Amino acid sequence: MLKITRLGWTAYAIAIVTVVLDQISKAWILATLGTVPGASQPVAGPFYLTLVHNFGMSFGLFRGSELSRWLLTIFSAVVVVGLAVWARKAVKPLMAGGIGLIIGGAFGNNLIDRIRYGYVVDFIDVSRMHFPWVFNVADSAITVGVCLLLLDSFLAEEKKLANPDGHGL
Repeated sequence: MLKITRLGWTAYAIAIVTVVLDQISKAWILATLGTVPGASQPVAGPFYLTLVHNFGMSFGLFRGSELSRWLLTIFSAVVVVGLAVWARKAVKPLMAGGIGLIIGGAFGNNLIDRIRYGYVVDFIDVSRMHFPWVFNVADSAITVGVCLLLLDSFLAEEKKLANPDGHGL
């Protein structure tokens, strides 16, 4: 039996919570705005809810054919499996958090949405702040997850530089 660290289980829990929040937010937005792309509702200041059917990747990149949809779906499945294997060995909180957020975001966006709808449901619109893309909870989770992994890597490198011989300070 493959041993899973305590933080590995934490990563899996974060992934599940991320998928649930992502899918609940999308169900709510579809119930609120309907299913016609472009429907928009102001929330506060520059923040709007705007329904977008994203046939590409994050922020609408690589839009294309049905083939690209399935290639993105397969690629995402491979990434999710790879990260799930990596999560089993997680020994640092930032690593577990980052992996969990990325798994949850990739699963919610690129597996559930693409299989269910044929596109990703995006709705968080801050384009009035000169950020031209509409995104969703899963996109945010992936972005924060990558930042956590980068921070974890940076901190590990700093620790190694501060203590190159591996002994106490």
